[in-house]
Amino acid sequence: MSVRVRFAPSPTGFMHVGNARTALFNYLFAKHNRGKFILRIEDTDLERHSEEAVKVIYEALKWMGIKWDEGPDVGGNYGPYRQSERREIYKEHIEKLKEKGLVYECFCTTEELEKMRKEQLERGEPPRYTGKCRNLTEEEKEKLRKEGRKPVLRFKVPKDRIIKFKDLVKGEIEISSNQLGGDFVIVRSNGMPVYNFVVVVDDALMEISHVIRGEDHISNTPKQILLYEALGFKVPQFAHLPMILGSDRSKLSKRHGATSVKEFKEKGYLPEAFVNFLALLGWYPKDGKEVLSMEELIERFEIKDVNSAPAVFDTTKLNWLNQVYIRQYPLNKLTELTIPYLKKAGLNPENFPREWLEKVIGVVREYFTTLSDAPKYAELFLRDDIEIEPEALKFLQEEPKRVEVIKLFYEKLKGLNGEIEQESFKALVKEVGKELKAKGKNLFMPIRIGITGKTSGVELPILAELLGKERLIKRLERSLSQLKEIA
Repeated sequence: MSVRVRFAPSPTGFMHVGNARTALFNYLFAKHNRGKFILRIEDTDLERHSEEAVKVIYEALKWMGIKWDEGPDVGGNYGPYRQSERREIYKEHIEKLKEKGLVYECFCTTEELEKMRKEQLERGEPPRYTGKCRNLTEEEKEKLRKEGRKPVLRFKVPKDRIIKFKDLVKGEIEISSNQLGGDFVIVRSNGMPVYNFVVVVDDALMEISHVIRGEDHISNTPKQILLYEALGFKVPQFAHLPMILGSDRSKLSKRHGATSVKEFKEKGYLPEAFVNFLALLGWYPKDGKEVLSMEELIERFEIKDVNSAPAVFDTTKLNWLNQVYIRQYPLNKLTELTIPYLKKAGLNPENFPREWLEKVIGVVREYFTTLSDAPKYAELFLRDDIEIEPEALKFLQEEPKRVEVIKLFYEKLKGLNGEIEQESFKALVKEVGKELKAKGKNLFMPIRIGITGKTSGVELPILAELLGKERLIKRLERSLSQLKEIA
């Protein structure tokens, strides 16, 4: 059997983590089984629909490295791939159900349905539609139409039927048709077919072999199986993915921080790290290896290995993975990705040679958790208008000799022939220490403060070589002018 899976999001304007994980698991399953991954847009809610929202879906999937084999923008043999363009197809299949006598018009108002529900709850019964309109005569229907009532179309749910299916994640599931809430609506009063109906028609006609989606859809599955059978379609295999919980084990939401793919991208997470992390939400490779490329994920992914228990979104784990990827990323590509963050911070990276900038990023990336950390650490190299921080000033004030270290280092640097390099920098520091009988933090810390205004940072020899003699002199002069009052 050829594997065909689909990811069918509604264009809401953002791609939630849960949707992104569903898309990824579908993609990994398809590619592991040499199958097809189809993108279908569920855009029947015309009031909320916008092309900008569709673009968000495309961009999120492309950023994650997920390529679809068929879809609205690439075409395919099973289109259209937008539900809004499939209305005639839905009408045709609604007619088939009418011909089989499996549906009927229901004229109940919202108020009547609410009253029905309330009375059932008061009697301690689960709410369900009673079938009140199941056997209306044509005369009764006509009378109700004249009252201005617009009917919905309900599907006749068979009584006392046990619906069974084998879920590839959850195992055997069975439910009685008596627990489905009665005859359910498949077409609204405005003529728009509902989700449970259109998704069955779409999946069947697109020959979807496996429906992989979130476990919140389990309650829809029995209804959909009844529709597959009623329409004479083959029922696909189902796999319902576990929920994603926040660190407090409640459903993942905005209060846990970023929840959309775009937010993670903007915060500076690398797509490879994000995808790697998502893959580990509910699935774990048998060999225990956690840092995995897309190719490695595809090779290892088995749907039967997906855990049925909820997955916890652990930001600490995501941060760790992102750090791993940042440290092994191609330097030219990483530099390119950091430039927008540097520009936003007003650090003007375009004023420096690209080769030099790459060297800087190569040094400071060890300190990054996300790309948004780049300005914090690269600022040391890109800005010369340094200010001595209060903590650093306090350190210098504790011992007057510490300022003398800065002065002597400055004089020796000015007298240095040629450009500064790591070894010549170390030699100058050694000379200063010998002459002033300074060592340890009394030697290195003042020089660091003189060059950076801070008490910590990257290794001084590396910093000095990248800054160069001229910029070091300018910085030391600026620092010494700020220190005149305590000199």
